[in-house]
Amino acid sequence: MRLNTIKAAPGARSARHRVGRGIGSGWGKTAGLGHKGQKARAGGYHKIGFQGGQMPLYRRLPKRGFRSRTRALVATVRLSDLQRIEDAAIDLAVLKRAGLAPVLALSARIVRTGEIRRAIQVKGLAVSAAARAAIEAAGGSVEVQEAPAPAAG
Repeated sequence: MRLNTIKAAPGARSARHRVGRGIGSGWGKTAGLGHKGQKARAGGYHKIGFQGGQMPLYRRLPKRGFRSRTRALVATVRLSDLQRIEDAAIDLAVLKRAGLAPVLALSARIVRTGEIRRAIQVKGLAVSAAARAAIEAAGGSVEVQEAPAPAAG
């Protein structure tokens, strides 16, 4: 197989419509735009959310809330996801390397969803009571993370 011999699958490509080229084509005269009006004109359309001059919905409703820039991002990690990590000792850096916690996460919390079948050592992470019991039942250990201080401001 070479690049110059590759062909599209049958039916994958359809011929383009040449509009405005006579009524016999089925796309002549109005060229699929209907009769008159703003939408039939060249360049004639409206912006998203425009409701014909009526006050649009996004302006009628009040603003609500904001996203705090100082809020600590805490990643939630399932117990079944830890099963896939090769390392025996698991901390925040290991979770970030494995793609289980976002790069911007300041801490992580392990919850009991799924099960773990091997011994792991969890260090410096928050762990739910059920997840802690499951980890210790599998022969692992947990070093609890101290609760982070609330953000200033």
